[in-house]
Amino acid sequence: MLNQTARIISTYSADTFGVCSTFFELGGMIVIHDPSGCNSTYTTHDEPRWYTQDAKIYVSALNEQDAVLGRDERFLKDVIETVRQQQPRFVCLIPSQIAFLLSTDMKALAKIVAEKTGVPAFTLPTNSMHYYERGIYLAMEKLARHVTGTAEDWPRETPRPKKPSAPHQCAVNLLGITPQDFSINGSDASIRSWLDREGFSVQSCWSLGTTLQSIETAPAADVNLVLSYGGLGAARVLQEVCGIPYVIGVPMAPLQEELAKALRETAETGHTRALYLSYSPYDDFEESGLLIGESVYAQSLSYALEQKTNRHYTCIIPMETEPILLRQDTLRATDEKDLQPLFDQAKDILGDPMYAPILPETARFIPLPHEGFSGRLYEPKIPNLIDAEGFSSFLAQIKGASS
Repeated sequence: MLNQTARIISTYSADTFGVCSTFFELGGMIVIHDPSGCNSTYTTHDEPRWYTQDAKIYVSALNEQDAVLGRDERFLKDVIETVRQQQPRFVCLIPSQIAFLLSTDMKALAKIVAEKTGVPAFTLPTNSMHYYERGIYLAMEKLARHVTGTAEDWPRETPRPKKPSAPHQCAVNLLGITPQDFSINGSDASIRSWLDREGFSVQSCWSLGTTLQSIETAPAADVNLVLSYGGLGAARVLQEVCGIPYVIGVPMAPLQEELAKALRETAETGHTRALYLSYSPYDDFEESGLLIGESVYAQSLSYALEQKTNRHYTCIIPMETEPILLRQDTLRATDEKDLQPLFDQAKDILGDPMYAPILPETARFIPLPHEGFSGRLYEPKIPNLIDAEGFSSFLAQIKGASS
């Protein structure tokens, strides 16, 4: 159990919060089955939209007697009453640790809610013991099942749209963009502007600055752009059911021309690819360092920095991902016991400021705040690396620290 202990650093946002973040703007009602702490932590630390946008996110306030005796009547009564008052587009019931450990039958509860209210209701297998990226993956995969009409517990209300048969702008779905990885710093707008400059149109954005109606048009797209591990499950469903291929990568400023080319080729050929895996001879670089963060974002940034600094940054991925997404030398480590030996050997380290207490004094540290790790603590300092000026400023910071 020692390896699962955080003595100094924080932990990443939980899977329940990834679900909430994905569904935040979509008009649904999300209920975390938990005594109380999960919802307050999410809303006060991990959700930058909480004070500016309305959302129907609740906690069940599970008490000890109900937990011990297995009484679900109060939970059902409260949920059904609230659904009838709020009239959400859908209901998502998600368990945290206690409901999970009690083996609460969330599927049965969701089915009762749907039968009593007429509103689609479902659950996802969260437990607050996985990280937020897993929750995003589950929620976006569910969204994809909904928009393709393959989710029995969340049927579409309208027919699935078809791709235009006449010549048209190449349409792109953006999958896996949430504030936990990209913050609210204009990155989503910069991605849209880049696609517009390159002659693409944005079909849908999952799930920032969007609506459920917009996401339901996703089957009409020509290609998907997977911006984080969280969007991979949705990409697979859309490819399986609708035949839409996908490209994996974040359009950091130096990568935009290459990524635009990859999107066009993928839309034409149907061959999926990960942009940042296209270059691998790491021994050609003068120096190396470490970069810690979400798998697609971190590795895209590493690839972009290679082109601008002649240094290779080995990525450390501390949360859920899949081997298919990882470059040859990418490392998997989450706990302090595993991270500190890696940090001790590094000259340059890029990562969230909350890692600073376990870094060696000999290392050059370049802060790269990550909302999924430090919440809103460093939010004003999270750079927009899609924007050319923002990337140049961050690059100057790296060069200054290394000089």
